[in-house]
Amino acid sequence: MNQMSPVAVEVNGRKYPWPRVPAIAICLDGCEPAYLDEAIKDGLMPTLERIRTKGTVRTAHSVIPSFTNPNNLSIATGRPPAVHGICGNYLYNPETGEEVMMNDPKFLRAPTIFHGFYDAGAKVAVVTAKDKLRALLGHGLKFDEDRAICFSSERSDTTTKAEHGIDNASKWLGRPVPDVYSAELSEFVFAAGVKLLKEWRPDVMYLTTTDYVQHKYAPGVKEANDFYEMFDRYLTELDALGAAIVVTADHGMKPKHHADGSPNVVYVQDLMDEWLGKDTARVILPITDPYVVHHGALGSFATAYLPKGADREAIMGKLREIEGITLVVGREEGCKRFELPEDRVGDIIMISGENKTIGTSESRHNLAALNEPLRSHGGLTEQAVPFIVNRVLPDLPDAPDLRNFDAFLYAVTAAAQA
Repeated sequence: MNQMSPVAVEVNGRKYPWPRVPAIAICLDGCEPAYLDEAIKDGLMPTLERIRTKGTVRTAHSVIPSFTNPNNLSIATGRPPAVHGICGNYLYNPETGEEVMMNDPKFLRAPTIFHGFYDAGAKVAVVTAKDKLRALLGHGLKFDEDRAICFSSERSDTTTKAEHGIDNASKWLGRPVPDVYSAELSEFVFAAGVKLLKEWRPDVMYLTTTDYVQHKYAPGVKEANDFYEMFDRYLTELDALGAAIVVTADHGMKPKHHADGSPNVVYVQDLMDEWLGKDTARVILPITDPYVVHHGALGSFATAYLPKGADREAIMGKLREIEGITLVVGREEGCKRFELPEDRVGDIIMISGENKTIGTSESRHNLAALNEPLRSHGGLTEQAVPFIVNRVLPDLPDAPDLRNFDAFLYAVTAAAQA
């Protein structure tokens, strides 16, 4: 800590101690805790096994819906979606009838922890696998003082000093841009994190990956184990460089298919059309993003906008009778329970169980690219995530009191005690 450093930084009503060593939060997208258990059991993650023995291990809860954007922004802001506003990957505006991606900073309603630390004089680095998160995570950072770097693996060859804090990150790292549907997209994130820590020494760094592997392969499968073995090699380097590290996830992942491997789906838009008339209701799937090849836009959380005059209680009653739909609540109750912004959620919130997904209309989902049995997320059964710190924090709570968006609070707390 230099003489000008503050004692703590306050962001969104929470105080974050100033780190004495680099503080890193790593979000392993889609990391069901069983992935780590299986890879450790097979002897493939010796560093994480050592950290789990000598550091602090807990289970945390993600925010609901257990999707990428809401949870990454919760980790980045330290708050639930009711505060930061990002309640899905996808948003419906009933006033305009438009369905839009929620990856523009204009949808963000709270500053990020990175913004707060940057304004306080810290050096901040953010590396994300997919570019859909980059603008949101980097909002508020300025790149003209050599104190901020924020880029994605996906578009690493087009980065500029003015917009990302670094020119051509792909060339800088000495790696080609990986395919967006690959484990290498996440490996690029880890490799960049190691190089940034060695050469640039940020005070605060966030590394967040893609769940391509987890959507395709179950815990213990070779391809999944290969991914976590690879991650452990980079974790070894990050840990050896003296950083305080929290490893967590944005959500878990569960099998969502029948015994024959076909997707297990209830198409709720088709049901709404039958009950209320074609296209009078609108079912929105917040999992929807530009990268649907590995999940077909099928997840376990959906919201529905009903036409004026519709009997909401009657519709909810019908939905509750559908096998695999485990929770159906109105907007008010659901937003209070899951800390969601009411103005960005439909009249009804519905969640499916561990092995079921929710779709719109069967004709709208292109599942031809699903070359493995469907695995997905979004519901309560994907809420439990790992929370592992490479330092001893004896007072760390467990779920449900511990949330994945506490990652930076405990990373900087551990870094301040170093």
